[in-house]
Amino acid sequence: MLVRLRRETARLVTSAGQLALFVVAAQDIPLPIRLGALGLAAAVSIIAWSAALRRARAIGDTPTARIGSAAQGYVELRGRGRAPGGTPLVSPLTALPCLWFRYRIERRSNDRWVPDGSGESSDSFVLTDGSGECLVDPEGAELLVQRRDTWTQGGRRYTQWSLIENDPLYVLGDFRTRGAIDAGPDAAAGTRELLAQWKKDPKRLAERFDLDGDRTIDLREWELARSQARREVERGRREALAAGELHVVARPPDGRLYLVSDLDPDRLARRYRLWSIAHLALLFLALAGLGGLWR
Repeated sequence: MLVRLRRETARLVTSAGQLALFVVAAQDIPLPIRLGALGLAAAVSIIAWSAALRRARAIGDTPTARIGSAAQGYVELRGRGRAPGGTPLVSPLTALPCLWFRYRIERRSNDRWVPDGSGESSDSFVLTDGSGECLVDPEGAELLVQRRDTWTQGGRRYTQWSLIENDPLYVLGDFRTRGAIDAGPDAAAGTRELLAQWKKDPKRLAERFDLDGDRTIDLREWELARSQARREVERGRREALAAGELHVVARPPDGRLYLVSDLDPDRLARRYRLWSIAHLALLFLALAGLGGLWR
């Protein structure tokens, strides 16, 4: 699947695993097993503490940029969400318009809810901040979304997370500008590529340029085709240059945090700091337990 709330889930699983290891260490079982459980808990705590701290620093240390003047590269942007072209997505569960959705379906089995399906959207949406707008590609993003709807129907439980039109958006990712600076290949290369495409359909090529009806393209007719291809390529380049610039935010190629959220960034940074403090406390608890067992 594309965009999951996987980091939040990973933190919950990590915390549950750490607590389970502490429970194992507290049991009346052989000492090597108890030491191993505490050692593993300490290792997990170090990794989790470091990951949460890096995220808190990325949010806190990256200044907010304006789309209209943002530098190319890693940026922090804030604005409002909008559907590209004015046509929003439609949620498959509620049939309501939205910018992004993720859903989970569970069914009742032996007094427990078990997974019965899930899905999420992959379409880009627009972020606008008054100075400009950019497309946000959700591929690979860590989406932290507070709007969640849950309901039960026909023995199934449905949960949906969503972003809708005009939601506040916070984005931390790789900002690139395309368009006027990227009008495609030069005219000569573009002409060659277009002619190569035309040659793959000789029937259509003959219909367009076989002027004498002999079902072959002679030298004069081929020059006509070349001139037409050159004109089409040049027209395409002019349209690309006139179209202006297209700003896009996507996952950073260097593996840095790619975050999209409708939460306030200060709240997000505070959440990550609290997670880092919690994991640090568990680390010290594990080390203290190791010291007590060794004595």
